[in-house]
Amino acid sequence: ILPPLEATMVKIYGSPKSSAGRCYWALEEAGIDYERADVSFSDKEHKSEAFRALNPNGKVPVFVDGDLVLWESVAINRYLFETHLPEGVGTTPAERALTWQWSLWSQIQYQVPLVALFIQLVFVPEERRDEAAMQVARAKIGPLNTLLDTHLAQTGHVVGDHFTVADLDVASVARLNGMLGIDVSDCPHLTAWLERTLARPACQRVDAME
Repeated sequence: ILPPLEATMVKIYGSPKSSAGRCYWALEEAGIDYERADVSFSDKEHKSEAFRALNPNGKVPVFVDGDLVLWESVAINRYLFETHLPEGVGTTPAERALTWQWSLWSQIQYQVPLVALFIQLVFVPEERRDEAAMQVARAKIGPLNTLLDTHLAQTGHVVGDHFTVADLDVASVARLNGMLGIDVSDCPHLTAWLERTLARPACQRVDAME
């Protein structure tokens, strides 16, 4: 049963090991108190009337701050940075647009083939894996890693010369390379940036949760 909603408590629905993980990371970066609310997929809590009242899509994460209810992880993260770490969304209209651009890219372009491959390798039994689909995914991942590596060669950050919400959002996807055994040794800028970004204390605290 989903825990009752308390309007005065900042709350995040979803496990740190789900797509909500990047939101936990943003919450830890912001340094604010929050309540964790796990959602049982095996019990189909995400399809319940109570949960769909929060997110009609029936997916995590969902973020609640008083009367505000947000879903879609990059929107949640942007809200957290704008309200608690405004320098992390950019200090000019151009920088704000660029951080939004890269956060969207991480979800619309970068994550798609990585998640497609993740599903095949993690959730599909070996004898039933779609080799053709895996080849298509791998063919897309390589050029995207190269694109990111070339971009990071400029300043060592996704936008500007310091950590922003775009670094967090993109890194939360880029780390899938390691989980999937994808060799990125030919992307030294990506490798160095990702190691440095994932070593941030806020990220380490989330990784230690489960």
